[in-house]
Amino acid sequence: MEVKKRSSSSSLSDGKIRMIQGAILALALTIFLGNLMMWVIMPTFTYYQKWVPALLAATNSTFFDIQGPIMMNFTLPILFIAVLGCIYVHLEKQKSDSVTSYCNKDWLKVLKKPKIMKPLGIVTWIELFFLAMFIILCVWYFSAFVYFHYSTITTYAATKGVQVWQARIDRLALVIGLTGNICLTFLFYPVSRGSSILPLLGLTSEGSIKYHIWLGHIAMTLFTIHGLLFILFWAVSGRLHEMLKWDPHYISNVPGEIGLLVGLILWITTFPAIRRRMFELFFYTHYLYILFMAFFLLHTGMFYACIMLPGFFLFLIDRYLRFLQSKQKVSLVSARVLTCETFELNFSKIPGLEYSPTSVMFLNVPSISKLQWHPFTVTSNSNLESDTISVVIKCEGSWTKKLYDVISLPSPVDRLEVSVEGPYGPASTHFLSHFNHRHDTLVLISGGSGITPFISIIRELIYMSSTLKCNTPKILLVSVFKNSSQFSVLDLLLPLSGTPSGCSNLDLQIEAYITRENEPAPEKPEPLRTVLFKPNHSDAPITPILGQNNWLWLAAIISSSFALYLLFVGLLYQYYVYPMDHGTNKVFPYHTRALFNMLFIAVSIVIAASAVFLWNKKKSARETKQIQDMADSTKSLNSLLAYADQELESLPQQSLNKSIKTYYGQRPDLKRILLEVKGASVGVVASGPKTLRHDVAAICSSGLVENLHFESISFTW
Repeated sequence: MEVKKRSSSSSLSDGKIRMIQGAILALALTIFLGNLMMWVIMPTFTYYQKWVPALLAATNSTFFDIQGPIMMNFTLPILFIAVLGCIYVHLEKQKSDSVTSYCNKDWLKVLKKPKIMKPLGIVTWIELFFLAMFIILCVWYFSAFVYFHYSTITTYAATKGVQVWQARIDRLALVIGLTGNICLTFLFYPVSRGSSILPLLGLTSEGSIKYHIWLGHIAMTLFTIHGLLFILFWAVSGRLHEMLKWDPHYISNVPGEIGLLVGLILWITTFPAIRRRMFELFFYTHYLYILFMAFFLLHTGMFYACIMLPGFFLFLIDRYLRFLQSKQKVSLVSARVLTCETFELNFSKIPGLEYSPTSVMFLNVPSISKLQWHPFTVTSNSNLESDTISVVIKCEGSWTKKLYDVISLPSPVDRLEVSVEGPYGPASTHFLSHFNHRHDTLVLISGGSGITPFISIIRELIYMSSTLKCNTPKILLVSVFKNSSQFSVLDLLLPLSGTPSGCSNLDLQIEAYITRENEPAPEKPEPLRTVLFKPNHSDAPITPILGQNNWLWLAAIISSSFALYLLFVGLLYQYYVYPMDHGTNKVFPYHTRALFNMLFIAVSIVIAASAVFLWNKKKSARETKQIQDMADSTKSLNSLLAYADQELESLPQQSLNKSIKTYYGQRPDLKRILLEVKGASVGVVASGPKTLRHDVAAICSSGLVENLHFESISFTW
């Protein structure tokens, strides 16, 4: 197979790209700090006694009302940072593969060292710093608002017609709800899989799910206390009828109560005891976020929602793009079935689809479940395998077991209908290049199915050593399996479509530990079984959802959709809201304004994203047709079958088998292994059960040796 090299030339040199990226980061940081100052000032007298009156005076004659300036202060800056992030990631992809593209000096390596903290798990000092900053912001927000409201509590109690201690409960409930809104503001950033903000922080969506979990727990705790305190206030002040109040001109209680009930149902199913035993219940109830956000907006109106709007706006763009991609059925060309209830699925893709090692792809099989989507690590390499993309799946639940039963039948189906979302992963296609210049040795430690991310890493290193002729680090792969049948997963380390002749340049040693068997099985293991499928003409190869320049197109979608939203809101206020509020005795209801805003957000995103999607779909139609015409011939299928049948007998595979040392009836002594690894700098990556990852992180952060550098990469959603 002819391997297509990455282009090492671009319109800009790597030096200029780094300068532009530095300027983008500086500008984004400046905007963020300015936005943060608005958060700090908001719960103060200065904001409410000076800024708000000034805003009201300024907007008294404008059609945007006070919502406009508030939105400009809190929403526009974050969306502008998201656009800058798109440009930053686009430039990152333009960098060449030259050594000068990567910096040897990592002055943040001390801050990146892992630390085990219960119940947070593996965190770095950088993560702890940002967590501390978030907690400080929440504490400041809470304390400043309490001081602000309690300073005038006597006047408020008299106005409200209640006792002072009762008024304190009322104001405390409000402040706790406002603090919960901060958590809601950041809640949606980690789950935006195509986020352009996370790469600015060196994060990926799959590695940030823990932040979503933490924020969700904190937000729902605060919202629950918020609701209970208001119920307590209404009870002690004899105003329980307030629970049924739907005020058209202020905060509406009924939608808030409904939203809280919906949120509690969603929240309860997220606890591990329920999520692990009843994953489908957890999965389906998570769709209740739509109702929760709708009733939240009806409850608060757009004034308070402007604070959390940018994260939710970006999430909706990402979610709609995923919806558009999922509507296309993809071409599943083959599968390889192992004896350990594990199988590999191979999909057709266009050569222009590039992705990084450790990327993740979500699969949906309607014949099993029309709603369930499950993430799996991509094991193929976009450079070695330009026309296919593969994932490895192990039976670990009812959904994967049903899929395995379909694939492993003696007479499997000719076609399996599959939809995909992704692949998603590190923004840079040069993900592993820093290993070459930072580490002499790379230690990969896996447990069970945790080996799948390392397949993509090893294939990338094969490409770099054989095709790019790079000096790659020594690799030690330590894999732990329960029994010898799982050992067959190592047969997937080499690409399906053949291995470059120069892969022998890779210094790879494998230590496999079989924990539940004391000696090799007497019978010879069954070989891999290849299953070929016959895709329909309607099945298309996997393509980039927004084409080759996807990040620039995403920037265009963010900008144009928000501009459309502002246009729709402006027209509404100009010709309907403003005349009613200022020309009649009526006031346009708050909940109706919220409904119109929700409608305008949805319509704006649909228009902008659909236009870009259809434009790129039309451009890629010709390339897709060429690939489908090639798939009609039996040549490509026969070649796949030939590779699958000959792989175990190939010279690269024989060389790989010689590098494997197998240990039966024991677990690896991770401390001894890591401490004995030679080299000035040793990179360590762990994937698998939580206990294994924590053990590795603890050893690397123990300070017993200085050459171990734990790579904080998450492979779990």
